[in-house]
Amino acid sequence: MDLPQLLLVGLVLLLGLLGVMVPGVPGTWLVWAGVLWWALHERSSAAWILLVASTGLLLVVQVVIWLLPPRRLRGVGIHRRMVVCAGAGAMLGFVLVPVVGAVPGFVGGVYLSERVRLGSSGEARTSVRVVMRAVGTSVLVELLACLMVTAAWAGVVLGA
Repeated sequence: MDLPQLLLVGLVLLLGLLGVMVPGVPGTWLVWAGVLWWALHERSSAAWILLVASTGLLLVVQVVIWLLPPRRLRGVGIHRRMVVCAGAGAMLGFVLVPVVGAVPGFVGGVYLSERVRLGSSGEARTSVRVVMRAVGTSVLVELLACLMVTAAWAGVVLGA
């Protein structure tokens, strides 16, 4: 696969990661579609193994999300800036401390957003607890799985 196509696949994966955090956008499916597109063009054993592994992981994550308590978005006070900060924190945490760093990065992003909005540390901590109960767990599980698939894809591409 040539460089422009690899960049397009990377762009689809990035859009999928961003789509996980936006309600109504099929972020997980975009990540999977990007890996599928790459595997169909690459046709190597590593590409097929990655496609099968990512398909299995993303299907398991969909079942886990379905089993988690439903999202209660109304009345929680979730706004776009918080979603952007939480997603950016998760991605930054994932890069700084691979895989495990996504969780504290996500929570840290929510906290910083709420600290700026509300002003005090106590109110921000309370808001973080409410947000994490409402949406954090399911979004975080889905985002972490998509980050793992994207990181595995990047590892295979850069390792080849």
